[in-house]
Amino acid sequence: MVMTSRRSWPSTRRHQLAFVLLLVLVALGICVPVFALLPSLSSPQSLFRGDKMISRRFYIKADVFWKDENPFQIIGGDLHYFRVLPEYWEDRLLRAKALGLNTIQVYVPWNLHEPKPGIMVFEGIGDLVSFLKLCDNLDFLVMLRAGPYICGEWDLGGFPAWLLAVKPRLQLRTSDPAYLKLVERWWDVLLPKVFPLLYSNGGPVIMVQIENEYGSYGHDKAYLRNLVSMAREHLGDDVIVYTTDGGTRETLEKGTVPVDDVYSAVDFTTGDDPWPIFELQKKFNAPGREFYTGWLTHWGEKIAKTDAEFTAASLEKILSRNGSAVLYMVHGGTNFGFYNGANTGSEEFDYKPDLTSYDYDAPIKESGDIDNPKFQALQRVIKKYNTAPHSITPSKQLKAYGPIKMQMTTSLFDLVSMTDPADMITSANPISMESSGQMFGFLLYESSYITKKSGNILRIPKVHDRAQVFVSCLSQEANEGVLRYIGTTERWNNQPISLPTIECTSNTSLFILVENMGRVNYGSYIFDEKGILSSVYLDGQILHGWKMIPIPFQNLNQRPNLSFEMHHNRKRSEKSNLTNDVGQKEPALFAGEFSINSAEEIKDTYLSFNGWGKGVAFVNKFNIGRYWPSVGPQCNLYVPAPLLKPGKNTLVIFELESPHLELLLEAVDQQDFTCGSNNSKVNQL
Repeated sequence: MVMTSRRSWPSTRRHQLAFVLLLVLVALGICVPVFALLPSLSSPQSLFRGDKMISRRFYIKADVFWKDENPFQIIGGDLHYFRVLPEYWEDRLLRAKALGLNTIQVYVPWNLHEPKPGIMVFEGIGDLVSFLKLCDNLDFLVMLRAGPYICGEWDLGGFPAWLLAVKPRLQLRTSDPAYLKLVERWWDVLLPKVFPLLYSNGGPVIMVQIENEYGSYGHDKAYLRNLVSMAREHLGDDVIVYTTDGGTRETLEKGTVPVDDVYSAVDFTTGDDPWPIFELQKKFNAPGREFYTGWLTHWGEKIAKTDAEFTAASLEKILSRNGSAVLYMVHGGTNFGFYNGANTGSEEFDYKPDLTSYDYDAPIKESGDIDNPKFQALQRVIKKYNTAPHSITPSKQLKAYGPIKMQMTTSLFDLVSMTDPADMITSANPISMESSGQMFGFLLYESSYITKKSGNILRIPKVHDRAQVFVSCLSQEANEGVLRYIGTTERWNNQPISLPTIECTSNTSLFILVENMGRVNYGSYIFDEKGILSSVYLDGQILHGWKMIPIPFQNLNQRPNLSFEMHHNRKRSEKSNLTNDVGQKEPALFAGEFSINSAEEIKDTYLSFNGWGKGVAFVNKFNIGRYWPSVGPQCNLYVPAPLLKPGKNTLVIFELESPHLELLLEAVDQQDFTCGSNNSKVNQL
């Protein structure tokens, strides 16, 4: 990314922003975050050096970053508090310190902090203030990326999903007054929390970014100016407001703000000659680039990797010229819960959801491991330019707890029967998940139809993202239903489904279980509603009369709202007159236990889902994310030690397809990204 200054500082001379050289090691086309800036306020905190009083101030002068009275080379890295358990924040930051970093860059995801309108959450994994204070205690500076849009391979680019249910429809990332009013309400809470933590006020925050790569999305200058005004209102007139865009004239013209006090940055790919882009950027503003240590991976793709020595050599080219660099990512972490993002190709149906793991091939691995070639190669380079002492942090220990026997406890039909009727919604036509209040996970749609002797053809023109279709005979007696799996239709492979002829004493009940696999976080299709988004057609005619039934699994940073007690005595009905010709594929909860003898034996572990189908897993009621080993490449889900406890530990999974033949899971001591088939169609999602 490239940045130049067009603002007059108190010295009255024009200063250009220092080279902040950030190298992109991968191809364009998918959003990756780029960093942000925020300087001191007009009333900086003072400190004494001998008999001389000086002000705490981070600023730019003569093409150099200055920290107080000394030039400063930023050697930073992205580390996201919301992708790491709070118990491990210090551990991961110390590993970043051992790498040689002096600055942490971090996004703020609006959706994590305001999961429901007006309900603000800054506790647990959302405790931003504690994270920033911890950075300060460990002598890190912080570059804060305040959004409201962040991208970041995070659900809806950080926007709360409930924005999609507001009527009339909001125009996201524009100067739409209704949208800006909600942004202002959010920043009225967020930015006052940041103000005391600015560097000039004694805190670690030296820079703040608004928006992200806006020039690749829109060209609403009024929107950007509104964000600048909001930031200044809370953070002061001397705040360096910052934008980032691609290194082309078009993206710079669309994404920069034509006022004197806003800085611009650009990003571009490895292999590009940076200097022509720097010259272009000078016309808008100073040169710089973001440095990518790896890349994201979608389900159905091979895991992304970058060579350790090549990465280190590229970084040295930047640092050796007194450039500043920020590593994206220094530690990726995990997309716990349902917060993974997604991308699309040129069409909305060309859908590509991200993995649960956000390892990113970063130097600090998902489990915190630093005993790897990339960490070592980068550390060797950074030590030449950062003379601060590098603490030695031992490698993380993982433990294989062995096989875990699972047992089916609750079928999908049982889950439906457990749902409070007051939580169900009826409508003539299907409604979206957002409109029904079910923002994440799963929503079950129920209707009924008259069976034809020749069978029926079901078509759902628009479903986001994956729909499993079941039929059942209606029964007057409770707990007699068995759902018969018929087929699956998907956003990326939407096909009609043939409903077989079955004999029921009354109408046939139709169930469609829709999974939200993660909202698009980048590009023109970001307004990504979930669920059934069109009429449903039976034999070419619209099918009316629908009931929407929530399947309320908790998301990250939420208290569990569905009991996961092990109903070992619950038995599914065997009274149905249906047989399953295509194999039993009714989704169900499976539960198991494993014991840990003492606190000393509690270590990080991975759960291997080899042999299972697709679903989501919970460890001691914490949502550790989605699994899909048949598609891959991710086979295992990371289980951090703070989720475990001495004695009995409970594992519950919601399996959508086919369970392991022996109903076994295994706790192992390593990552595994070798699942799936190279011929899978899902890599073309």
